Amino acid sequence: MGAFLRWFFAFISEMLKGFQIVFSGIGRGFAKIFDIKNYITIFKAYSVEFGAVGWVLAILAIIVVVAIYALIIFIILFAIRKYIRFRHSIVSNEDLLEEIALLQRRVMKMAREKDEIMAMKVAQIGLPGGKALPLAAGAEGMGTGEEGEEGAGEAAAAAEDGVFVTTDHRFSKLFEVDNFYKTYTPPEYDNLVTLEEFCDRFRNFACSKMHLYYEPKIVRLFVAGMASTKLIILQGISGTGKTSLPYSFGKFLGVDTTIASVQPSWRDRTELFGYFNEFTKNFNETEVLKRIYAAGYNDNVNLILLDEMNIARIEYYFAEMLSILEMPNADEWELDLVPNVWSTDPELLDKGRLKISQNIWYIGTANNDDSTYAISDKVYDRAQPINLDAKGIAFDAPDTDSINISFSHLNMLFEEAWEMYPISQESMKKIQQLDLWVIEKLRVAFGNRIIKQMGLFVPVYVACGGEELEGIDYVLATKIFRKFESLNLAMLRDELKELVTYINKSFGKGKMKESVAYLERLQKLF
Repeated sequence: MGAFLRWFFAFISEMLKGFQIVFSGIGRGFAKIFDIKNYITIFKAYSVEFGAVGWVLAILAIIVVVAIYALIIFIILFAIRKYIRFRHSIVSNEDLLEEIALLQRRVMKMAREKDEIMAMKVAQIGLPGGKALPLAAGAEGMGTGEEGEEGAGEAAAAAEDGVFVTTDHRFSKLFEVDNFYKTYTPPEYDNLVTLEEFCDRFRNFACSKMHLYYEPKIVRLFVAGMASTKLIILQGISGTGKTSLPYSFGKFLGVDTTIASVQPSWRDRTELFGYFNEFTKNFNETEVLKRIYAAGYNDNVNLILLDEMNIARIEYYFAEMLSILEMPNADEWELDLVPNVWSTDPELLDKGRLKISQNIWYIGTANNDDSTYAISDKVYDRAQPINLDAKGIAFDAPDTDSINISFSHLNMLFEEAWEMYPISQESMKKIQQLDLWVIEKLRVAFGNRIIKQMGLFVPVYVACGGEELEGIDYVLATKIFRKFESLNLAMLRDELKELVTYINKSFGKGKMKESVAYLERLQKLF
């Protein structure tokens, strides 16, 4: 044991001597650096031989050395100061996080207390938002056996079959719609009009009654878009009539378009449809929800305008509707509004769910500038975009009145167009070959959804007075070639030139004007 202690003492002593040498060396180094007295002695010894130039250079050298030392000291002090501030901010952040955690615990505690209070009230009342008994009376009822059993029986009856019996109405606007349609008489519909006459009459109505001017092609695109999808996007520069088109279309149909001005703060479905307030026990309905509900009662063509729809992210507030409209079975188009059932709920509400009728279209306007969000492929694939890039040119039109046309007749006109003007086999073969070419060269596929929409869009476009290739051209430009913007086009200039040549050769030169113009514009931009 003694030998070990002597070894350990010798070992530690040698190690400490090493540390002593290190620190003493650093100390002697700093002492040598700042030995001003020695510097003065050396300067006196050599300065007696200085000439004028020597003195000037000596003074400059001293100034430079002093400046270097001052800079080093400044950097060290600055680093120490930054470190102190950094540590202070870390400590402040830790204090803030602790305070936030404390507040969260308090909020959770208050939420639990609120839930307990609400549970006590529901247990005593038996009604969600109905006429409540005083808590004292409930306590007295529980004090006696017979009265307690009677109160429990009333509560059970109130929630019989999962339906809460109450006299309150949580859907005030939808309740007004129910009352309105109890005495509603449908108008006399003009169900003899054809699609081409329908387009011409709307164009003349907009001109003569509202002083709005639209090219025949724009009207045909709009009506054909209604045949292919329930979501239409009107996009382009400001002042080209994007908002006025669906507005005047509603006036023409005699059923005003419901306008919802999208706000930048919209982030979920509650902004569009409303939400149930747990404290007031009322559902805050929007005009959009009211229009969707009313559409279940009538056979009108109902339009809902989402003005400036891309000023907020469409995928946030319209996500549920995008999913619903994608369902192949229209009987499954339902909005889940509330999780429970009240005895006073609106007539068309089935177990808290609202069925969305087929006679509703959603029209969105979109500006492409710095204040808006880019529309994603998910939205574009489910919608029919229509470009309004130029202001309408005034023309003379006969005085034309509005028209009453039912959704049933308009849908029948669409079905007749699909039977009478299907896309020709020759055009379909060219489209399939173009699809294979684009997949091989650019790795972009058309997709079954877009082919299906094209099969619905083009026949109606022809029935409205257009040409088949013109309709195909528009769908290709707005639904397929638009996807090229996400590619590295700077590396694909040759492929785009080849594609233009292929389109002109396959469909005929000058036949696919929209597609060729769009592809040439892409070549210039990138």
